[in-house]
Amino acid sequence: MEYSKLISVSGFSGLFELVSSKNDGAVVRSLEDGSTKFVSSRVHNFSHLESIEVYTIRENVNLIEVFKAMNESKEALPDEKDNKAIKKYFEKVYADMDFERVYDSDRKKMIKWFAVLKSKNIELKLSEEEVNDDAENTEA
Repeated sequence: MEYSKLISVSGFSGLFELVSSKNDGAVVRSLEDGSTKFVSSRVHNFSHLESIEVYTIRENVNLIEVFKAMNESKEALPDEKDNKAIKKYFEKVYADMDFERVYDSDRKKMIKWFAVLKSKNIELKLSEEEVNDDAENTEA
């Protein structure tokens, strides 16, 4: 499973793999329970994880940058129900985050999503990076 195929669907918790898309929606597979279902684009919005950005005190960064910092950190993931612990965790792991514009609910999602990515051993890599790696290998 590739990071580039992962999406979030409004109205549903968790992450989904985009199996196929259609004019009026998409067929998605839940990473949590593996169930596959059709989701209408008339009712729900889809967000590719690759396109999600996080506010920082400098320039916005792609969500994967926060996930990579979480992956490299020695800090244990906090309880997803403890907002104060989550904020302290991100203050240590990704101090550049703009804590006024990134809400507690967003930080909770990051914790939940990261735990799912880790449990499924999904490589944290953007599809653009793969294209760049191929171009470098071709030049060599």
